[in-house]
Amino acid sequence: MAVQIRSIKRRIKSIKNTRKITKAMELVAASKMRKAVNAALETRPFALEAWKTILQIGSVTDTQLHPLLRQHKEIKKVLLLLVTSDRGLAGGFNANVIRKTIEQIDSYGKDVQIDAVAIGRRGEKALHHAGKTIIASFTEITNKPTYEEVLPIGRLVLHEFITGTYDKVVIAYTDFVSAIAQTPVIFDLLPLTQKDVLIPESDLKTQKPNTKEYLFEPSPNEVLDRMLPQLVETKVYQAILESAASEHSARMMAMRSASDSAGEMINELTFSYNQARQSAITQEIAEISSGKAALEQA
Repeated sequence: MAVQIRSIKRRIKSIKNTRKITKAMELVAASKMRKAVNAALETRPFALEAWKTILQIGSVTDTQLHPLLRQHKEIKKVLLLLVTSDRGLAGGFNANVIRKTIEQIDSYGKDVQIDAVAIGRRGEKALHHAGKTIIASFTEITNKPTYEEVLPIGRLVLHEFITGTYDKVVIAYTDFVSAIAQTPVIFDLLPLTQKDVLIPESDLKTQKPNTKEYLFEPSPNEVLDRMLPQLVETKVYQAILESAASEHSARMMAMRSASDSAGEMINELTFSYNQARQSAITQEIAEISSGKAALEQA
């Protein structure tokens, strides 16, 4: 009985130490989440206004002449960007976006060649396991992304698409909805279309026809040459920011759940400890009483 009591006591101590760690990780994740959410929300208005401006330009010039807007009749090669985290302990954050990505890859069929750019170690491992060709891998930027770190990814995507290496570019990431809800999203990054996740469809439907006249210097096409690459880079940056906010939110909730589970285990073990201790005391009292009775009879 004494051995059982000591064993339960050691387990309670071990779980309490684990709960301290998960609680600390929850607080760290909460702090990072607030910063990541603010960064993600701050970039949305810029991307929205930039795309609206491009739509306005499209009303006075043939945007199909620009390579980033040109639709390919037949899709033979696709470049996939997968945004995940470098670390685990984030619940189903990585598993959900990876599963959705694999489903998207399977939907293209065997006739379409799909190469990948992995952003985050978890996605890189998953793509290797799936047997996909990875042309580039970027790590240590998803935890706290900056525009300077993301810029090479955007430039890589632009170069591969403009040179005709790929007919289509898609990006998979986790969209931040709230602290308790994150949604895996896959959307077409290139060619640029009016269907854009950065602009709700309701905004596009309610957008009034362009009745204004614009004067472009030096020309609409040259304005597009400057704006469109920046918009693509901004969209990649936005996706990574959304993923970072989702990652920290998922990790915060996972650590909170772990802390709550640890608390429940401690309560159950404490109850078992008290029962075992009470049984031991009862047994000792019974033995003392039996001994006393034996002495009195002797």
